[in-house]
Amino acid sequence: KVEKYLPTETGEPPLGNAENWRYTPDPTCHPEPLEGKKEDSYEYELSTMPGWAGSSWYLFRYMDPKNENEFASKEALDYWGNVDLYIGGAEHATGHLLYARFWTKFLYDRGFLKVKEPFQKMINQGMIQGRSNFIYRIKKTNIYLSKNYRNRVVHATNDEEISVLIKELNDKLGYEAISINGDITFGAASYLFSTIHEKEEVMGCKFFDLTALHVDINIVQNDELDVEAFKNNRPENIDAEFILEDGKYICGWEIEKMSKSKYNVQTPDDVIERFGADTLRLYEMFLGPLEQFKPWNTQGIDGVHKFLKRFYKLFFNEQEMFFVSEEEPTKEELKALHETIKKVNWDIENYSFNTSVSQFMILLNELQKLKCNKRAILEPFVQILAPYAPHISEELWKLLGHSESITYAPFPEHNEAYLKEDNFEYPIMINGKMRTKISFGMDEPKENIEQSVLANEIVQKWLEGNPPKKIIVVPKKIVNIVI
Repeated sequence: KVEKYLPTETGEPPLGNAENWRYTPDPTCHPEPLEGKKEDSYEYELSTMPGWAGSSWYLFRYMDPKNENEFASKEALDYWGNVDLYIGGAEHATGHLLYARFWTKFLYDRGFLKVKEPFQKMINQGMIQGRSNFIYRIKKTNIYLSKNYRNRVVHATNDEEISVLIKELNDKLGYEAISINGDITFGAASYLFSTIHEKEEVMGCKFFDLTALHVDINIVQNDELDVEAFKNNRPENIDAEFILEDGKYICGWEIEKMSKSKYNVQTPDDVIERFGADTLRLYEMFLGPLEQFKPWNTQGIDGVHKFLKRFYKLFFNEQEMFFVSEEEPTKEELKALHETIKKVNWDIENYSFNTSVSQFMILLNELQKLKCNKRAILEPFVQILAPYAPHISEELWKLLGHSESITYAPFPEHNEAYLKEDNFEYPIMINGKMRTKISFGMDEPKENIEQSVLANEIVQKWLEGNPPKKIIVVPKKIVNIVI
């Protein structure tokens, strides 16, 4: 029973006022006194909610943070309403979001708010997972097998195959490190090898396992281990021996949660130092849909970095001097640009950032093919790339002659007129199989299409001088001929 829901005189939470808020143990279960005993009973915890449960109304305080009389004025609350978008991890659903809804509904019931929900839209972003790398050590030795040798060990099935493999491994090491002792069989983890590795003095050891060990991803590039960096990493590794593939130690890999214990944590500072902040931002967007779990793969970041370098080169001539043309753009250039503007605007509104990055790459390829360096095309390209790669965009924006930051420039809108097709390429089907394609104007009459198709050299070859039984023209789709 609680008389009043106020802190106690000594500052304890309201439960400190509750009567009999204690646990009395069965003496047969606890014959010895327990620490903290008070008259045969023990106090329960008085603080029953996490600290953030009491701060989950802060979103409303942000609406009027300098108000000294109330948490927010009625005018501010009516104006702002609730949060437009909340982005957080899935684990928030049973924590902060739960309490935020509780506070909002409580304040609504008390008449302080006109909204019943704290957030209009919620997105649970997917976790970026780690890509772990593994090296494979023979137990009781300091010998490491490269990935394909490890796979051959695991999948070896007969004595002859095993004998060949062991000889090959010994040849790689330059001395007899591994020998067969008696009948040899392979299991999932244990292998009936004996070792005469003299350095480790494990002579006569009949059984040993092949152990997969996590290795720091910072000394692995494209799954190739930096052997010298590994040896210098720890004193016990200095005498490590490696059985290589074509002179390289190839690591195994697996997608796991990022963890220091798995040596697969990718710190942003390391990526920025090597590739720059724009590459990091762009690659994070490129990894996949916002709400899906995505593996971080250092191999993929190279492609994004190369994209940015190729994009930058559009603005420079062969003498590496900044130069953009003032010529009027062609229809092909305008079409490529405005397709991208349309796509990027839609993607941003729908939080589909990864497909925007793909579209940037498509546009860049098209402009390089057209050898385009025209201001009317490149300037809007810089603007739509700016939210994803702000640093390189800001630099190019200044080089283009603008004194104000690109963040204040209006975001481009696409012009549908540039997206209209003048021609349509019809697939020409003869007895159900496509034999050729012929391009016609979008508004070409059906009669003209029929005449041109029947006069086509390839179609004539299939008709063999005979009239077709039927010809069907489906405008802007297909031409079907039956013979």
